[in-house]
Amino acid sequence: MGGQDTTRPPGGILDRVFHLEASGTTVRTELLAGLTTFMTMAYIIFVNPSIISTTGMPVEAAMYATAISAAFATLVMGFVANYPIALAPGMGLNAYFTYTVVMGMGVPWQTALGAVLISGMLFIVLTLTKVREAIIDAVPPALKGAISAGIGLFIAFIGLKNGGVIVDNPATLVSLAGLHEPQPVLTLLGIVVTAVLLARNVKGAILLGIVVTAFIGIPMGVTVAPEGVFQVPSLARWTPVLGKLDVAGAFRLGFLDIIFAFVFVDMFDTVGTLIGVAKQGGFLDQDGKLPRASRALLADSLGTVGGAFFGTPTVTSYIESTTGVAEGGRTGLTAVTVAVLFLLSLFVTPLVAAIGQVPAITAPALVIVGTLMVRAITDIDWGDTTEAVPAFVAIIAMPLTYSIATGIALAFIAFPVIKLLSGRGKEAHWMMYVLALLFVLRFVYLSGG
Repeated sequence: MGGQDTTRPPGGILDRVFHLEASGTTVRTELLAGLTTFMTMAYIIFVNPSIISTTGMPVEAAMYATAISAAFATLVMGFVANYPIALAPGMGLNAYFTYTVVMGMGVPWQTALGAVLISGMLFIVLTLTKVREAIIDAVPPALKGAISAGIGLFIAFIGLKNGGVIVDNPATLVSLAGLHEPQPVLTLLGIVVTAVLLARNVKGAILLGIVVTAFIGIPMGVTVAPEGVFQVPSLARWTPVLGKLDVAGAFRLGFLDIIFAFVFVDMFDTVGTLIGVAKQGGFLDQDGKLPRASRALLADSLGTVGGAFFGTPTVTSYIESTTGVAEGGRTGLTAVTVAVLFLLSLFVTPLVAAIGQVPAITAPALVIVGTLMVRAITDIDWGDTTEAVPAFVAIIAMPLTYSIATGIALAFIAFPVIKLLSGRGKEAHWMMYVLALLFVLRFVYLSGG
C-alpha cells in the first residue's frame, strides 16, 4: 500500500497534543464524534437567541454571541482538559437570565451580563482552590451512577418532548401524543432507525440516524429545505452585545442573590454533566475520581467569563456531549471539532437551521443516548437502602422536576441524612454534609428552583 494511514498517526502532532493512541481512538473517530455532538446541540444557535432577545438584545447579535462563546469555551475544554466535552450557553440558565432577572426584576440585560461575569470569576476562584474538584471527589459511587442514569432519563424525556411524542395533559401532566401527527411519527421512526444501526454496530450510527431521519422527514413535510446554504458572516452584526456588560452595576448589594443563583445552579449542573459524560466515556479512575477535573472545571469557568463578555448568559458543559462519547469520542480533538463547527455555522446558518430548528430530527439521538446512560444504574447497590433511596431520588427527580440541579440537590440532602439517621454517618464524606446544608438553604431561600 503506497498511502499512509493517517487515522492513527504514531507520533503525529494530533497524537502528541490529544494522546489519541493512549486513549484508544483515531482522528476519524474523534472528528465523527465531534460532528455528532455538534448536530445534537446545534439547536442552541437558534434557541438561545430567541430566548435572550426578549430582553432587548438584537437577535442576530445574540446568535453570533452564542456561536462564538460556545466555540471559545469548547476550544479551552479541548486543549486545556483534553476531554470530548462541548460547552454553550446553558438552557435553564438563559431562561433564568431572561425571565427572572431581566424581565421579572427589571434589570437591564447589560447589568445581568455583568452578574454572569462575576459568577464566572467566582467559578475560577472555586476551581483554583480545588473546591469544585473536591465536590466531585466527595460524591459517592452510588450517586455518580444515579446522576448518570437520571440524566439519561432526563435527556430521553427532553427528546420525547421536543420530538412531540410526549405532550401536556391537564389531568395527568403528560401523555402520549396523537400518532397521526407527522412530527411524533418521525421521532419514533428516527428512534427505530438509530437503534437498528446501533444494534448492527454501524460506525457513526447516531449521526447517520440523524441524517436518515432528516431525509425521511422530507416527504412527511417535517424537514424544511434550507433557504440557501451559505451566508457571509459580518462581525459588525455582533458588536451590539460585544463587551456591553455592566459589571459595576452588578456589584451593587441587591444583586448578590442573583450572582449566587448563577453560581449555585451552574456549579451543580456542571458537576452533574461532567459525572454523566465521565461515566459514559469511562473517564473515572478506580477510585471514582475524574482525572484533570480541575482543568475541565476551569474551562467551564473561563467559558462563562468569556461568554459574558461576548454577550450571552452562563456558558456551561452540555450533556449532549454524551452523543459524541457514544460515537467513540475520547479526547479534546472531539471538542475542538465541535468548536470549529460552531464557528463554521456562522457561514452556513440556513443549513444549520434546517436541522437545528426541527426537533424531531435530533430528538431520536437524545432518546438513544439516554438509554445508553441508564446503564450506569448497575453501579448502585440496590440491596443497601442508605444507597438505593438517595440514588433513586436523583434518578426520578431529574426528569420529574425538569432539572439536573434539583435532582442532585434532593439526592445530596437525602444521602447524608439517611446515612446519619441509620447510624452510618461516617460513610458519608464530610463535604456531603456541607453540601446538604447548602442545598437546604437553596430550597428555603431560592424557592427550590
